[in-house]
Amino acid sequence: MIKIKPEDVSEMVLNLLEKHVPNLLLAAVVLIAGWWGISRFTKFLTRVMKKREMDVSLIPFIIGICNYGLKVLLVISVASMIGIATTSFVAVLGAAGLAVGLALQGSLANFAGGVLILIFKPFKVGDLIQSQGFSGTVSKITILNTEITTPDDNTAIIPNGIVANDKILNYTQKDIRRVDLEIGVAYGTDIDEAKKVIYQTLKKVEGVLENPTPFVSILSFGENGIILVVRPHCKSEDYWDVYFRSNEALYIAFKEADIKIPFPQREIQVIKS
Repeated sequence: MIKIKPEDVSEMVLNLLEKHVPNLLLAAVVLIAGWWGISRFTKFLTRVMKKREMDVSLIPFIIGICNYGLKVLLVISVASMIGIATTSFVAVLGAAGLAVGLALQGSLANFAGGVLILIFKPFKVGDLIQSQGFSGTVSKITILNTEITTPDDNTAIIPNGIVANDKILNYTQKDIRRVDLEIGVAYGTDIDEAKKVIYQTLKKVEGVLENPTPFVSILSFGENGIILVVRPHCKSEDYWDVYFRSNEALYIAFKEADIKIPFPQREIQVIKS
């Protein structure tokens, strides 16, 4: 039986302390200082993003990714300082990250698309857009999906990965929008008189802007009458109100001015043999 002397135990403990305590103390200092530095950095990054008026939905995600990523790197660095082999640990993390990435590649694509939308802002909540065959008002932008309220009060939920890589038509990005109307008048109508009635009527329509001046001209010659194009301008948020008001006002004005609006008709000739 091997007898261990107290002097040997004391010497062994002293050797271990002499060998590892400096590394443990240094690791503890690095961990505390690093944790404090990461906290200060994330607060600074938050202030910078708020100052640059970055979307409030995006800030927590970026801060969270930076915070947890830096803390993981800090823990790995501290572990290597106290003699823990980190090679296998990093390999396990890499393999786990790859597996999760492959399993969630669709969600990650939507996440990346959401980040791009929130950073570059091709549209914002309240904008009227067209994407993926849907037209409507953007009601919500999350990190994974964009919600659009269609004109018939339905909700279209489109993944951000598709939206970010698709063509987007933003109707309300500019403050002023043109309203395109087409109105038919019967052949034989005095075009100058019809244009005069249109101009006078548009001046009375609420929401129609004086500048740019409304444009009225002949668009084409239809089967049953002459097609006039009428293009007033309005504020983007007043588009549909101006569209319907203008149609109604022009119909009433034409009726009062006795300007005929054409309707489908056929002329039949009977030839006697």
